[in-house]
Amino acid sequence: MSTLFDRIGLLYTGDPDREEIRDAALVVEDGRVAWVGPSGDDPGADERVDVDGRCVIPGFVDSHAHLVFAGDRTAEFTARMSGERYTAGGIRTTVAATRAAGDAFLAARTAALVAEMLAQGTTTVEIKSGYGLTVADERRSLEIARGFTEETTYLGAHVVPPDAPSADDYVRTVTGEMLAACAPHAKWVDVFCDRGAFDGDQSREILTAGIKAGLLPRVHANQLGHGPGVSVAAELGAASADHCTHLTDADVTALSSAGVVATLLPGAEFSTRSPYPEARRLLDAGVTVALATDCNPGSSFTSSMPFCMALAVREMGMTPLEAIRAATRGGAQALRRTDIGVLRRGARGDLVILEAPSYVHLAYRPGVPLVVQVWKEGRRVA
Repeated sequence: MSTLFDRIGLLYTGDPDREEIRDAALVVEDGRVAWVGPSGDDPGADERVDVDGRCVIPGFVDSHAHLVFAGDRTAEFTARMSGERYTAGGIRTTVAATRAAGDAFLAARTAALVAEMLAQGTTTVEIKSGYGLTVADERRSLEIARGFTEETTYLGAHVVPPDAPSADDYVRTVTGEMLAACAPHAKWVDVFCDRGAFDGDQSREILTAGIKAGLLPRVHANQLGHGPGVSVAAELGAASADHCTHLTDADVTALSSAGVVATLLPGAEFSTRSPYPEARRLLDAGVTVALATDCNPGSSFTSSMPFCMALAVREMGMTPLEAIRAATRGGAQALRRTDIGVLRRGARGDLVILEAPSYVHLAYRPGVPLVVQVWKEGRRVA
């Protein structure tokens, strides 16, 4: 089955060789992009969708999300809005609620959040474990996540749970029994390398064990302060260092030299009233930047990539073009994918039609529901 998307006012392809095409058309066949070019020059298709001058973009790629959880942290949010500092301690509150929840509840909540994301244009999402912190709960979190995405991440090293005898004992669990149980259900291994979580040596040990088990590394790095997270990510060839809020010049150089994507999560800074990452500094140094929601119940309870794009433009010095790149192709690079985040021949037929003439409106009109159609692998899903 093939579908022609015709009379596209502006097509943002995400392809560096031909990033934008005006008065464009696109054909998706058997779930893949088969042709891209000027409207009227298309080869034809079984079905036609008249885009009527609207803007078309690739589906958003959200490369950092925590969707398998139970509980509510509105009290913590209210306290922060009253001036209390964020320290990541609330993670343990969510751990207790998640452990107590049943599989059906967790799956239904994850499904609801994935549906929220899809309605806002996100066609690929990475989902982490990290709110179970026992062997059984981390495994079931990943089993649930696997029902919604192939991009699943083992984050047993989120924080040290209060019932662990010691941090060192817990690291042994994370790199031993827990890893063995979780690796079959995960593609990635992650660690929260920051104060209040895991130090550089512990993070290196956890990631190295994950790599030996066949998982690919990524790192929560430098969110709460300066630290070793970025250097560990660069040393071990991580696909992405996420947060990157507090960076030295050496950190920026390490990201650029090692080809590690800096995944920025402005929803977290919005919710915690922390300083925003310096996206302009990273981009000017040649670092690839991705944007993601960090959707989680504590520090960034948003499922909206358009909202994060608007924050990036308003607060982080990014242009609208840089923001759409980071929310599509940048997220794909953070997941080491070449088949998503772009609309070029052979890529997956994931696309979004906007009720707007340009992607600039995603930042220009923040909070307005501009996504009118979402297509995934050539099928309309929202």
